[in-house]
Amino acid sequence: MDARLLDAVGSLVAAHARPDHIPLIGIAGAQGSGKTTLARAAAEGFGAAHLSLDDVYLTKTERQTLAREVHPLFAVRGPPGTHDLALLDATAAALRAARPDSRTPLPAFDKLTDDRAPEASWPVFAGRPSAVLIDGWCLGATPQAETELDPPINALEIERDGDGTWRRAVNAALAGPYAETFARFDAILFLKAPSFDAVLDWRCEQEAGLMGLPPAELPPARRADLAVFIQHFERITRHMLAGGVRADVTVALDRQRRRFSP
Repeated sequence: MDARLLDAVGSLVAAHARPDHIPLIGIAGAQGSGKTTLARAAAEGFGAAHLSLDDVYLTKTERQTLAREVHPLFAVRGPPGTHDLALLDATAAALRAARPDSRTPLPAFDKLTDDRAPEASWPVFAGRPSAVLIDGWCLGATPQAETELDPPINALEIERDGDGTWRRAVNAALAGPYAETFARFDAILFLKAPSFDAVLDWRCEQEAGLMGLPPAELPPARRADLAVFIQHFERITRHMLAGGVRADVTVALDRQRRRFSP
């Protein structure tokens, strides 16, 4: 990991920490950008608590209800509208109010069952953290203008969201409850990918690693599946890369996920 990224997080923690105030710091970045790895390393190094937006997805039942009542694409976890922000906010608040003898449960999501893990299995943070670090792919993302929502930007939107119902609901979530949650952060660090094309390469590298394969040996069919999957995140990712993000610090990355120094 580029040590300069850890330094960037450490600087934000130091800038906002006070004896009576535990800072809430967000780490944003596209899929595969290394945001979770960075957040975990920073939490360990600085004595902070770490949460991920991935830990607070709505339950499968809740997403199935959204899929029936709003749009079928809400069955897929990840886009704005599929997270339990009340749970995220409550957990962050509990951590920031923790005492040295506190034990704070941290939500967990079981990706194998595509559902929230039972509370009895949640990890517990012991003590009072120096900071609360939350990573998430869309942290700080701003909503798009209505005119930007009209034209579909990829095959997924053309074929499965022809009338724009899904993307407008996602955008409304960003403008409402997500904006309220983002406003509670003391600072957000944005890891800016060099391009959207890099996101697919990074996601494929992750998948190959999970399969125990070198990236070049990832089956073409699996890469094709991932190319379809990341279309769920393409609109907001491209918007953020074009400046549609409220971040206190933006760190441009190269394709090796290192801090880019022109």
